[in-house]
Amino acid sequence: MGAEETLFQRFGKEFPQGTELFREGEAGKEMFVIQAGRVAISKRVRDVEKVLAVLGPGEFFGEMAIISNKPRNASATVNEDARLLVIDPKTFEGMIRGNAEIAVRMIKKLAERLSEADAQLENLLHNDPASRVVHQILQACQHRGRPLDEGVEIDFAVRELPRQIGVGEPAVRAVVDRLERSGLVERDGDRMTVPDTAKLHDFLQYLEMKWKFGDL
Repeated sequence: MGAEETLFQRFGKEFPQGTELFREGEAGKEMFVIQAGRVAISKRVRDVEKVLAVLGPGEFFGEMAIISNKPRNASATVNEDARLLVIDPKTFEGMIRGNAEIAVRMIKKLAERLSEADAQLENLLHNDPASRVVHQILQACQHRGRPLDEGVEIDFAVRELPRQIGVGEPAVRAVVDRLERSGLVERDGDRMTVPDTAKLHDFLQYLEMKWKFGDL
């Protein structure tokens, strides 16, 4: 039996798509590690539920309720049938005390999340919807991109973008279609390849100039 199966036997639970794991503002005493499936993390902003991230296998969430002993600062919903490890405070403390590598990985991941939160705030400073979409693609390349022989591959589900950046889905699809026609991106389902991030960055600068000064 592999290490993952052993862990699942001790701490694992299966959750069907649509399961609400916890709500923003609730008290929480458990954290979760994803073995399979996907989980959406969302937050209410001006009465609208905005998806902050969609996490996949290997990711963890809910740890702040254990670390800070404060109410949940976001909600978590199963996006795709999931196998999750459910870790209580005592188990968490034992894991951290017994394995420095786990502690270091967690610190790195928390720092990464702070950086991504800064990027989301920066995205909201872009007035032009097209700029927001392009900026989001570039941020995904920087933070979660998988290097290829030519370019970078990212997971990019268009349907999840409107709630993240406040741009309607038809507008998002129009921008992505334009990027595809221009050869700046290539799409295959929920995966996207950016052959040259520098060219995409140049296009973002062009959009910003166009927004400020009108058609060039």
